[in-house]
Amino acid sequence: MYGLKTDWEMVEPERHYVLEDYEGAEPRWCPGCGDHAVLSGLLRLARDEQLVPEKTVVVSGIGCSSRFPHYLKTYGFHGLHGRPLPVAAGLRSRRPDLDIFVITGDGDCCAIGTAHWIHAIRYNMNMTVLLLDNSVYGLTKKQTSPTSPLGFQSATHPGGAQLPPIDPIAVTLGIANASFVAQSVDWNPAHVMETLRAAHAHEGLSFVRILQRCPHFTPKTWSEVQGDPSLLMLLEHEDGIPLPESVAKTLPNKRRHDPADLPEAHAIASQREAIPIGLLYRNRDAVRYDLLSAKGLDVTREAKLEAIQSEVDRFLV
Repeated sequence: MYGLKTDWEMVEPERHYVLEDYEGAEPRWCPGCGDHAVLSGLLRLARDEQLVPEKTVVVSGIGCSSRFPHYLKTYGFHGLHGRPLPVAAGLRSRRPDLDIFVITGDGDCCAIGTAHWIHAIRYNMNMTVLLLDNSVYGLTKKQTSPTSPLGFQSATHPGGAQLPPIDPIAVTLGIANASFVAQSVDWNPAHVMETLRAAHAHEGLSFVRILQRCPHFTPKTWSEVQGDPSLLMLLEHEDGIPLPESVAKTLPNKRRHDPADLPEAHAIASQREAIPIGLLYRNRDAVRYDLLSAKGLDVTREAKLEAIQSEVDRFLV
């Protein structure tokens, strides 16, 4: 009303987020799918870190795992097959204030998206990339994927896969400027949770491969490993991924590994005696392209138009 004092300021109350603030649509994955465990971990991470929902973005491609953006109450981009990484890179280059997660699958990342995967690792822009690897094209009903084991029978190879599979960890370690490479398994949710926490805290591109089962098409893929924990190799180091003692003691096969040692990381990824889980490699000094591409973000619209006009004027005759 006229005459009332207007020199007041509205103070926004402090916000505290709970799990329900991040939960989106009800997940429609098959019962027993490893995607549920990863989603649960991501929800808990968002709550624990108090990520602001409207400043959190989940980008995905195509596949069962790529339905993630629908199941979180954050911003999301459900993109084209194999294209989540360039979308996320473009987003990061213009919005340094956002928390960005990329969810991709073994077909989405390692087949049609291979070129984008390689260059995204090299660009090392600040984001968390989760490769959910179940070794099969599940959404399109059991075709061979790049990570399907030799001899795997599928709709495209009924006689069995004839080529050896790609190892996404070994490939990523071989890409120039890699800065964070880790691996976990969906049936150990505590390890998944701590791996996500470390990946999100890393300043650069964190690449995390999560081995999992497709309950419909590859239900027995990891049965032997699940029954014998010694077939997992837990990588331990003070600069690695910390685990509660109650979790670590359930994994008898341990190996001390300094994640700064790239040659040893290659050797661990190449051996086949046990599946390594933990942090294989970290390079905090890797160049971040998003810090370079952010140049000019503070330039005003007027200054941009003036610069364009100045360049155009150079061609006046």
